Amino acid sequence: MDDERNEPMNSGRPKTTKRWTTVILGAATVLLTSVQCGTANDEAGSAQPAGTVPPPRSVASAPPSSSSPSPSPSPRAEQAPVPGCEAVIAGMSPRQRLAQLVVVGVNAGDPQAAVKLVRDQQIGGIFLGGNETALLRNRALDEVQRAAKVPVSVAIDEEGGRVQRIDALDGDMPSARKMASTLTPAQVRAKAAERGRQMLARGVTVDYAPDADITDQPDRDIVGDRSFGANPEVARKYILAFAQGLRDAGVQPVLKHFPGHGHASGDSHKGLVRTPPLASLRKVDLVPYRDIGEYGEVGVMVGHLDVPDLTGGTPSTLSAAAYRLLRKDYAFDGPVITDDLGAMKAITSQYPLQTAVLKALQAGADQALWSSGGNVGTVLSTLEHALASGDLPAARVDEALTRVLTAKRACG
Repeated sequence: MDDERNEPMNSGRPKTTKRWTTVILGAATVLLTSVQCGTANDEAGSAQPAGTVPPPRSVASAPPSSSSPSPSPSPRAEQAPVPGCEAVIAGMSPRQRLAQLVVVGVNAGDPQAAVKLVRDQQIGGIFLGGNETALLRNRALDEVQRAAKVPVSVAIDEEGGRVQRIDALDGDMPSARKMASTLTPAQVRAKAAERGRQMLARGVTVDYAPDADITDQPDRDIVGDRSFGANPEVARKYILAFAQGLRDAGVQPVLKHFPGHGHASGDSHKGLVRTPPLASLRKVDLVPYRDIGEYGEVGVMVGHLDVPDLTGGTPSTLSAAAYRLLRKDYAFDGPVITDDLGAMKAITSQYPLQTAVLKALQAGADQALWSSGGNVGTVLSTLEHALASGDLPAARVDEALTRVLTAKRACG
């Protein structure tokens, strides 16, 4: 615009009358242009990436008159894209990147130990198991967050029934099976939202629930009454409702245990268990993961399950084929976390912790969980060496880290 305004003044020396005529005409042009500048600027727009939608016109671009109220912030500024995770990742050292990919169990009865762990190691997440509640009272988790340079995810496994952590503080919640037999999906969504608000008020940001396993096992079996039922279509409605309720409250749900523990033989706490063949899983156990986009922003926990014609004797948590099934066949692009790598014999009978964590991340996990706590330095050093040697590709780390940071809203 400036070039166009100056162009009439750059010809040769005109006679006086013509020169003043030109000046007057130029001034009029400047005045007219300044009035139209906001509209012209917004209609033309600045260069934008292909496929982006231009922002709406900004009335704030025009000079305000004395009788007009002060302009509100420009819609262009309000709708500017949120910075991606690239800048956040670029500011991290390799060890800091890797630390974001682990979730470590802490003693919920020792708040200061949790603060020290986060301050010293800057891990991505902590998990509160057991029945201690000191970390869940008196805003104790606020201090944990203050110790973190990047917000730390705080997870519990609040399913209801025999798996719940805040019942002593906020009252009992029925098991999944009980809810499915006595409540409508809408009522389950409301109950999960109420529980989610209670969790969030105590500083919890992630719930390893709902249990998406399909089973008719007796109540006290390994899955049992943790399941919403044996009919996969009916159970899916309740699983979806519970997940939506948590999301309504601002807590991230995590569906578990992919690809399905409901018909597996045995208990992965005691050893590797085997599921039916993949074709059978698709018809029953994997139904809750169908059209997974309907759940919104959720995570998925992979179980220590051997699918004979998929993982070939390897636990799903350490099997690239299992993660490909979830990513490609079920089109899931959210964060994926492992089941416990540090206290379940399906893993610990075969691998030391640091090896299991490395294998899980190599296979496709975004977060590696161990509830037993400790060993963080050893694990991170193992991961650093693998990253430096190329055994753990940098692209795999950045892919996982992007998902983790995005889920924590840590990229803005």
